[in-house]
Amino acid sequence: NGTGGTGPGGGTRSRHRGSPAGMLLVAAGLLLAVAAGGRGSPAGEQESPPGSRFVCTSLPLDAAGAGCPLPPVPMQGGALPPEEELKATVLQLRETVLQQKETIGSQREAIRELTGKLSRCEGADGKAGAWKNEVGKGKDTMGDLPRDPAQVIEQLSRTMQTLKDRLESLEHQLRANVSYAALPSDLREMLQRRLGDLERQLLSKVAELEDEKSLLHNETSAHRQKTETALNALLERVSELEKGNSAFKSPDEFKVSLPLRTNYLYGKIKKTLPELYAFTVCLWLRSSASPGIGTPFSYAVPGQANEIVLIEWGNNPIELLINDKVAQLPLFISDGKWHHICITWTTRDGMWEAFQDGEKLGTGENLAPWHPIKPGGVLILGQEQDTVGGRFDATQAFVGEMSQFNIWDRVLKAEDIMNIANCSINMPGNIIPWVDNNVDVFGGATKWPVETCEERLLDL
Repeated sequence: NGTGGTGPGGGTRSRHRGSPAGMLLVAAGLLLAVAAGGRGSPAGEQESPPGSRFVCTSLPLDAAGAGCPLPPVPMQGGALPPEEELKATVLQLRETVLQQKETIGSQREAIRELTGKLSRCEGADGKAGAWKNEVGKGKDTMGDLPRDPAQVIEQLSRTMQTLKDRLESLEHQLRANVSYAALPSDLREMLQRRLGDLERQLLSKVAELEDEKSLLHNETSAHRQKTETALNALLERVSELEKGNSAFKSPDEFKVSLPLRTNYLYGKIKKTLPELYAFTVCLWLRSSASPGIGTPFSYAVPGQANEIVLIEWGNNPIELLINDKVAQLPLFISDGKWHHICITWTTRDGMWEAFQDGEKLGTGENLAPWHPIKPGGVLILGQEQDTVGGRFDATQAFVGEMSQFNIWDRVLKAEDIMNIANCSINMPGNIIPWVDNNVDVFGGATKWPVETCEERLLDL
């Protein structure tokens, strides 16, 4: 490497060719030139082309040993001639230089590998590239981290400590294998700077996770308080409904439900009737039973179980019985909808009238004329009595719902009946009013709060 050089270097080499000391100086100069070329060119660059010139400087003999120690040359078979000894020394020096260059190259490869690994931790925006997975909504983290902020912080700390340990291990290996001259100070500063960036990013991520944890705690507390408020309001509403089931706010806004055709479901009016010479009975009914709706109500007195009965039995039309006398009524109410029914009667000539939904559909006479209604009997809702208060027949039971059962001791005007059916006025019966504490239910019959006029609108 340089034996073909010309110029000042060539002149110096030719001047010392015949002297062993001159050969030693030439070898020392050659070693310095090669070593300087190895240190000055980065790994991966080409060597100097064959035509390059080398400047060789003569050194004193005492300075050669201090600045560039020569490895010992093994003696083979005694002393060698000076020229052979110098040649062996030059070869040994060349081998040492090549080994030094290989060591420097391997360490530079290690440095580049470390730099590449650190670069892969950077993203397009200069932040850690491994922080790509999501935790929460759109938050970058290092790796696939759990959702618990405490676990995230712990895992990030472990990752940072691992990077520190790896960097310290690499620095230790570099110190053991290559001098600081082979590891430039700017590279060490770059590694420390990137490690500092990672530490700052870690601290920023920890602070961000702490903020998210605090925000999540506040949101959870607010949501829990809102849920508890809604539950308390619901519990209060349920309590009101439970209380209202046994004591309605309005004494007439309830219905009696008789869901099965049996001989033991019925309602009973606590009050009894006085002696009557005329009456009007009105009520709301909803039934879809067939054949026949059964018996909406019956009034029995000792000696006469059919004192007053409204019944539709089998395929027969609706019948009104007074003192066991019968009149067929032109009413049609078995369509499953709410209907308002009114029946009037007077002893004079036994005149009767039938109204459905406020409209008079029929009238007649000679129904138990001049027979007063006897007092002190039992008024039953939903069953036909064969004896006073008992002996019900399941085939004659009413199935459905009823409300607003009222009785007056006179014949109401058609205008009043229309207004009641249209919910324009509220006229409780002066003999039997529809109030909660006047109605008992038995056998599974129930009472429910209801606004009949509103439910009727739903049927239309």
